[in-house]
Amino acid sequence: MQNTDTTPSTDASRAAARRQQILCAAARCFREHGFHGASIAKISAIAGMSPGHIYHYFENKEAIIAAIVAQDLESLLEMTAQFRAACNVRAALIERAAEGVVRQLDPDAAGLKLEIVAEAARNPRVAQIVNEADIICRRELATVIGDIRRRSGHQDSPAAIDGMVEVLACLFEGLLQRTIRNPGLDRDKVTQRIQIAIDDLLNQPGEDALAARP
Repeated sequence: MQNTDTTPSTDASRAAARRQQILCAAARCFREHGFHGASIAKISAIAGMSPGHIYHYFENKEAIIAAIVAQDLESLLEMTAQFRAACNVRAALIERAAEGVVRQLDPDAAGLKLEIVAEAARNPRVAQIVNEADIICRRELATVIGDIRRRSGHQDSPAAIDGMVEVLACLFEGLLQRTIRNPGLDRDKVTQRIQIAIDDLLNQPGEDALAARP
């Protein structure tokens, strides 16, 4: 009888679980000690495994950050795919914005993301990781917003759509700082206002109308 504990699928599941264990430990360590203070030794202590075991899965701390960023990117790609598959893309985007607000206002998630961005300002390799993920995020959101605008009868240039994407990104990335600066903010009211702001953004007049304004 074959020992199912040693099948390739079981080995892959075990490796995935180990990787996730390391990522969770690293995320906690980055939040508590900052990128430079979060040594592999500290991460290994939190993960409950040897440093050598961590190096088996990740070459260095930059590789760990790349994996964390990749997870966030995968989540966004799944969400945008769901938007495109929805009967009403606009309604789906505004409704799911509430979930995005909750995620951005989570203090642990905010602390980790801000630490990664801070390291990107100092570390060219981390900057590359963050920038490459951002390019994909903006491209996917541009596809969704462009689709919504076309269905509403607007004809926008790629630059106009990119501008809307940047405004949307500013709204959500700003939440990371607000939850740290003002942990007592009213999350329900913020969610409602952001949903209204997104609706207003999607209702913006086309470029011709904007150009005609005095």
